[in-house]
Amino acid sequence: MTRTLAVFILLFAGSIARGDDPAKVFEERIVPIFKSPNPSSCAQCHLAAVDLKDYILPSAKDTFLALRDQGLIDLDRPGDSKILKLINRGANDKNLIPAKTRQAEYDAFAAWIKACAADPALKNAPKPEKSPALATKPTEIVRHARRDQMLESFESNVWALRFRCMNCHTEGTQQNDKLVKENGGQVAWFKKDGPAATMDYLLASKLINRNEPEKSLLLTKPLGIVKHGGGIKFVQGDQGYKAMRAWIEDVVAIKKGEYAKAADLPAKPNVKLFGSEIWFKLDKTPDAWGDQLLQVDVHAWDAKANGWEKEPIATSDRVTWGKGKLWQHTLTLLGAPDSDRAKSWARKASLPPGKYLAKIYVDTAGKTKQDWKQKLGAEDYVGQIEVQSRWPEGYGAMTVVDAGKAKK
Repeated sequence: MTRTLAVFILLFAGSIARGDDPAKVFEERIVPIFKSPNPSSCAQCHLAAVDLKDYILPSAKDTFLALRDQGLIDLDRPGDSKILKLINRGANDKNLIPAKTRQAEYDAFAAWIKACAADPALKNAPKPEKSPALATKPTEIVRHARRDQMLESFESNVWALRFRCMNCHTEGTQQNDKLVKENGGQVAWFKKDGPAATMDYLLASKLINRNEPEKSLLLTKPLGIVKHGGGIKFVQGDQGYKAMRAWIEDVVAIKKGEYAKAADLPAKPNVKLFGSEIWFKLDKTPDAWGDQLLQVDVHAWDAKANGWEKEPIATSDRVTWGKGKLWQHTLTLLGAPDSDRAKSWARKASLPPGKYLAKIYVDTAGKTKQDWKQKLGAEDYVGQIEVQSRWPEGYGAMTVVDAGKAKK
């Protein structure tokens, strides 16, 4: 054996030894992830609240013990470790995190875990009396920040409102094409590819004010505070404003890491909202309702129980036009999560023909103007009307009833 070859073999062997040293692998491959200012692959599935850096501690041993004792490392089958599966989630979605970033993180952790599993001292290290603490947040907060959870909230709150905005902001419609030519592509923020594409666009846009959520353009334009070509579409405290603002504030709270414990999270709604193109009109509205926020809750007839359903099947609200003595708006359908109605309306939001009861509420006290979270209830009830309709879609085919026939 030549001296050169012997030296090469020794260097190669030394390289392998160094590569198999868990501490060395940690310093060379894991620490750079910890120090990187860029978002990790966790951002693919989570809006915020979780980052791969949260699973890394300054010490290689402390990181190992913390991950091992939380069941995130499989020492018998290193390749099946849960931390690797978490890194690889969302690998089919290429929109946010480059594939090479995810692969680099995966390869780094896979190499380090393999080295740890081959080290008897680490593998057999006893559980310390006080386990090293990771910077991870409670499971409920991590789950709440998942993109699929945020998308579900977005669909029920913001996406369901798209018919309130008519076709002005819906990408691909004739009206929107015209406005895009006049004002630019930012007008088309309801994306034709659906709610996920729309949410991603809004999260990356300047329509959300992360410092002062209530001043987001998504709110101030439809309120008319900032010039809006489509006129006033919201008033403070109406259903559209409530849904949009609640979603925006939740996004900002997640982004800023304001949720520290499960109790800080917003209450999960017990109903899902589905926007529809069903127009409902109250004609000949009394003067007392004029220029006030009016809400209509539509209740379906339950033939089996021979009575009206307790919970409304649809709702809508808007300010009554006092001078014209009318109120009209599109209906938002309401379904319990995972119910047959909700599953059906996820495909197409429509009401079957039949008889219904329209209960009317008017904010004569102006409480929603004072506190946007206030809801109209029994004290705001002004009457009800039985309605027989096929519930056709479209502005020109709206269901019209005489408001003068409302009875308490």
